[in-house]
Amino acid sequence: MPLSTPAPRTPSHTRKILCQGFKRDDGLWDIEGHLTDTKNFPYPHDKKGFLPPGDALHQMSVRVTVDEHFLVHETEACIDASPFEICPNIIERFQLLKGLTMGLGWRFEIRKRLGGTLGCTHLVELLAPVATTAFQTIAGSTDANAETVAESIRKENDDKPVVLDTCHALARSSPVVKLHWPQFYIEKTP
Repeated sequence: MPLSTPAPRTPSHTRKILCQGFKRDDGLWDIEGHLTDTKNFPYPHDKKGFLPPGDALHQMSVRVTVDEHFLVHETEACIDASPFEICPNIIERFQLLKGLTMGLGWRFEIRKRLGGTLGCTHLVELLAPVATTAFQTIAGSTDANAETVAESIRKENDDKPVVLDTCHALARSSPVVKLHWPQFYIEKTP
């Protein structure tokens, strides 16, 4: 069901996020995220004075290379458009993601290393959909390593899938869990 008909309005800002996952020939996975912000009116810019409507205020990308265990092997970030000339100076700090594992604690570790003045707000925000794209890319693959991938996402305690209790559909009291993981299903009390 689509959203309801909105009140009369005028477009002001557009943010486009595109995330893609790729299987590399060397067995690793590249997960890329791209973010573009545009305004529908002239917008102040540090060096250009004003950006014309539709020109990119932010155009940024990040590539995170992981293995089937979601361990980060390589990272690359770039800023092709930004409101301030110094924005691209921070991209090297994204190398601090190397050695982290996407999973429980991922966002905490990102904020610790790249939060606030230590990074770029937009690239840091982009790392959340990049992580879920990695999960969808690798866990959904028909790769011969499917069992290894399944093991990577299943472990928490007593082999409990880490996806349990991450949303209402995967709540331990949901019919989805009752069907797919009955051993972890908990009857909802009124």
